[in-house]
Amino acid sequence: MISRRLLRIKALMALYAFNRREDDDIALAEKELIFSIEKTYDLYHYLLLLVLEVADIASEKIDQALQKKMPTTEDLNPKRRFIDNQVIDQLRRNIAFNSYITSRKLSWINYPHIPRLMYNKMITWDKYEEYMSSEAHGYTSDRKYIINLITKLFAESEDLESNFEEQSIYWNDDTEYVTIMIEKTLKKFKSDSGENALMMPLFKNKEDEDFVRILFRKTILNTRKYSELIDKNTTNWEVERIALMDILVMQLAITEIIEFQEIPVKVTLNEYIEIAKYYCTSKSSTFVNGILDNIVKEIREKGLFRKTGKG
Repeated sequence: MISRRLLRIKALMALYAFNRREDDDIALAEKELIFSIEKTYDLYHYLLLLVLEVADIASEKIDQALQKKMPTTEDLNPKRRFIDNQVIDQLRRNIAFNSYITSRKLSWINYPHIPRLMYNKMITWDKYEEYMSSEAHGYTSDRKYIINLITKLFAESEDLESNFEEQSIYWNDDTEYVTIMIEKTLKKFKSDSGENALMMPLFKNKEDEDFVRILFRKTILNTRKYSELIDKNTTNWEVERIALMDILVMQLAITEIIEFQEIPVKVTLNEYIEIAKYYCTSKSSTFVNGILDNIVKEIREKGLFRKTGKG
């Protein structure tokens, strides 16, 4: 499922886009927010599909070697461990995975150079050599290798990241979160799960889906009120002079503090301070932290929120 951290980031990006629009169509903006989240779920399946594409190329290479007029001993006795990987076979047969791939029409057919590029990187990768030559055989070692392939080789590839950015603006910065989702998914795969091994759902539960919708909508509806609150608690700065992204981060934080009584204030503050480090200016996290601390004190004194958890 999409993590709460990523849901907050998606809400921030959608809020930024809404503020750059000329209309005030909240329903359309919310639709685009959910679309961006669904695109992340596409990427989750798309990366897994890339593993199968790379395995197909490996199989193709073995077949080509066997067709040589004068095959070498190595050609005649290929190492098949990767293409016979049990987790790869499980993914090929997985009902939920194949259903989603088909319904969303996900394919690497328009970017055939990427699977070949990743294959070439893989066969010179030290972990591939270790895996292919290791005496430890079995489902556990097969699963470990596929997890490493995705979370290390794929995740660290600048070429792959550039391709994702080319394919969709909604995939910018998603790879790290998606590879974590995949790792959690594969760790739950069992050898006897067969074609019914569980894929991760889009949302953990209805509560997570409601969280991102309410967070986004309530922030828009209370924009003026929260901007005034930020302006009041900003020393020597008028709100018009504060970077838009800083303001949006603070507005989301205020919304979360007021609307979600089950989320501790400290959790909310830590989340948005971390987000500010990546999506705002270099000094934003300290700036945002200071203002939010003042705002929390004010709204707590006014009794504008009540928490069921600590903080």
